[in-house]
Amino acid sequence: MAERSEIPHFPRTASVEAYGKGGFYFGDMSHVGSLLFLPEAVWGWDVTRPDQIDRASLKRVFDNANAIDTLIIGTGTDVWIAPRQLRDQLRAAGVVLEPMQTGPAVRTYNIMIGERRRVAAALIAVP
Repeated sequence: MAERSEIPHFPRTASVEAYGKGGFYFGDMSHVGSLLFLPEAVWGWDVTRPDQIDRASLKRVFDNANAIDTLIIGTGTDVWIAPRQLRDQLRAAGVVLEPMQTGPAVRTYNIMIGERRRVAAALIAVP
């Protein structure tokens, strides 16, 4: 998966205020499509299905692993079990992977960010 841009969609972390209808609302703005929420910025994420999640699609997470303890992956409406290799790669980078459907992922991410935890979220948009 190619990354969309070298310019973040939003220049700092943000909580997710709403989701659905193919996108997200956060930081008083909306975005259609999937998003990657990192400690320093929010990025567009060109992933639409869990089977597209791999090291390449999570490059920004690996590049920022020193600022992340937990990566929450919102897998849309599907249940997804991460490949062992990806879990091992993230663990080696010091990041714990927590995959779940996008709804629970949004709620968990918002709680963790509210607790000022070192968390990132890769969220697949849902209809």
